[in-house]
Amino acid sequence: MKELVFVTHNKGKIATAMKYLNDVNFEIFEYELDEPRSDDITYISKYKVMEAYKLVKKPCISLDAGFWIDALNGFPRAFVNFALDTIGIDGILKLMEGQKNRTCKFTECLSYYDGKELNQFMGYDVGTIATKKLGTDSNKKWSDLWYIYIPYNYDVTLAQMSEETRENRVRYKSVDAISEFAKWYKSGMNK
Repeated sequence: MKELVFVTHNKGKIATAMKYLNDVNFEIFEYELDEPRSDDITYISKYKVMEAYKLVKKPCISLDAGFWIDALNGFPRAFVNFALDTIGIDGILKLMEGQKNRTCKFTECLSYYDGKELNQFMGYDVGTIATKKLGTDSNKKWSDLWYIYIPYNYDVTLAQMSEETRENRVRYKSVDAISEFAKWYKSGMNK
């Protein structure tokens, strides 16, 4: 298999990649890629993987995600980092006060670029928003949303789950982009 580089500074994304790509020859290049202003995570992921390739000159991947809240017309969408930096978890909970519909979802796009061809893999995870911040910190966390996100068919936030429960949870209404990429990559589709 070809050498693969994951360009990111997000420790949680690195932990997830290590889980699914543990038998793939890949390396981490810790770097914060520029992120274009867009509401389209496929465009953002494509832009970032192209930037990553210019840096490392090797086949690489980039992962970008968004968070959609039904009751808030999809807010914050692809602008989740901006929302967390400005209003934070407490602000999101304030916006959700009195809302009966607490359905939300993560969407993610993993882009792979080898210098010639771009392949993208989509993922999503449906759940609900807790009424308050719950749980403990973890080095596997890829977002503060873990404190308020309750996966479908569970009654606790990701931050409340033990590492074992989180890693082995039955994923209802979800697809993991890194897992989908790993299956494709390991099958030799990248040749």
